[in-house]
Amino acid sequence: MTSGEDEVAAASSEKATAKRRRRLISGPGMLLVWLYGVMVVGAVSRSAVQISTDFGRAPLAYTLSAVAGIVYGFITYSLVRGGDRARRAAFACCALELAGVLIVGVWTLVEPSAFPDATVWSDFGMGYLFIPVILPLTAMYWLRKGVLRHGSEAAEA
Repeated sequence: MTSGEDEVAAASSEKATAKRRRRLISGPGMLLVWLYGVMVVGAVSRSAVQISTDFGRAPLAYTLSAVAGIVYGFITYSLVRGGDRARRAAFACCALELAGVLIVGVWTLVEPSAFPDATVWSDFGMGYLFIPVILPLTAMYWLRKGVLRHGSEAAEA
């Protein structure tokens, strides 16, 4: 191959990579990025105020809200970044988020005294219109659908 052909092949490879990365935030993926971004702002700002003003009142609840904000931030970043590694990381974080929502949701119902103040994930996210339990399920479906779509495109090529 000549250097010109190498450049064309490299440019083609870069376009394919960029297209694959964009695919995470196309269509409904963009809505997921927006919703996760809103959740980042909500969880991080809520926990920052609670931790800085009254941490002693409910340290577990406030810490869990901060953890939720960090998880939401990482998922948002992964969706925007795109690519196969980011897709896998986002899927794993969504599974972790869903587990957290379910565990904390059950915990707040069984032992309400452990949470004198609500977290983002309390009562399965009821204070956030159940978005914390619906969002990871939707994101995992979207991410899985993208893997299946990506695999079928690879088979066609």
